[in-house]
Amino acid sequence: MSSSPTSAPTLPQSRVLLLAIATGLIVASNYYAQPLLQLLAGDFKVSASQAGWVVTTAQLAYASGLLLIVPLGDRVERRRLIVGLFVLAAVGLAISGSAGHLGQLLVGTGLSGLCAVAAQVIVPHAATLTAPEHRGRVVGTIMAGLLLGILLARTASGVLAGIGSWHTIYWVACVALLLSALALALLLPAHRPSTQLSYPRLIGSVLALLRDEPVLRQRSLLGALLFAGFSVFWTPLAFLLSGPAYGYSIATIGLFGLVGAAGALAASRAGRLSDRGYGRWVAGGGLVMMLASWGVLLLAPVSLAALVVGVLLLDVAVQAVHINNQSVIYQLDENARSRITSAYMTCYFIGGATGSALGTAAWTSHGWMGVCMVGMVLALVGVGVFFLPARAGAGATAR
Repeated sequence: MSSSPTSAPTLPQSRVLLLAIATGLIVASNYYAQPLLQLLAGDFKVSASQAGWVVTTAQLAYASGLLLIVPLGDRVERRRLIVGLFVLAAVGLAISGSAGHLGQLLVGTGLSGLCAVAAQVIVPHAATLTAPEHRGRVVGTIMAGLLLGILLARTASGVLAGIGSWHTIYWVACVALLLSALALALLLPAHRPSTQLSYPRLIGSVLALLRDEPVLRQRSLLGALLFAGFSVFWTPLAFLLSGPAYGYSIATIGLFGLVGAAGALAASRAGRLSDRGYGRWVAGGGLVMMLASWGVLLLAPVSLAALVVGVLLLDVAVQAVHINNQSVIYQLDENARSRITSAYMTCYFIGGATGSALGTAAWTSHGWMGVCMVGMVLALVGVGVFFLPARAGAGATAR
């Protein structure tokens, strides 16, 4: 058995940086398609709605992996699991990069999306390998890498598509993941499993947590609504920016990921505020900000400034509430944090997949106004989910 967490040496900063970069790279594979949807629709001769299924497939596959693969981090040797998932994700990217029709791209996207959950195996592994007094810093650094991977994937995708074609990003990302797998195999410490539960019981315990923990259910629903709203915006954004309102190139569209990254990094203060006892204000304020962002984004077709401000508000809001959600649910049971992560993040990405489908459908049927209306409705429901339990006296929601 591995040493206990309390006797574990702190991971060297170089390895923490490696884990942050690797986490960002593998999660990014779910988002390369978002600024490319217009290109994909034209290349494969399909509608915008059909092209949007690339994003939806990635998120549904990721949600499936969160439920079916992440709990294995408590059951099998983690380094081997992480490296194996990186290699399989690279295979999925190679399938996507060589796609000659939409069906092949969906298969490759599904495989890479399923295996991208290696990111959620890395986080508890790093926490286990780190002394308690340094754990917050290490996990925070890795989560920053994950968040930047999500947002900067759009920039990298757009720039490389402008240099080459939409296939280019998939081949570059494939090589990057294989190099990451090699580095992790050589440098990441091993860790023996902490439970001998059978696989069915392991998965069943995740579902049992959702059944038995009302706070986890509430925050998981809230997380699903958050990421749905996030995806409602980002999935059809390429259609707005490449259309008559702006006429931007694919490379320019990708640069909007930098705006989102700036907003998300500003939200990193939310964790510190939650630690100081202001978690309820962080979450409530974030939800109000999310609702306000959609009011600003209504002006996006006629104002670039409104679009930039709206993106900043939306991303700060989503990340602030997401960080607070995690702060609350990780107080529930310190011995089941991997499975709590699996339960919460599964719901989170199911929400993202739903939001992608809703955003594409809204754009197809009602244009940008429809997209904003769907976003507003999701934000309003999120406000209700957060505040109504508090009125009923659910003490845990006040944390």
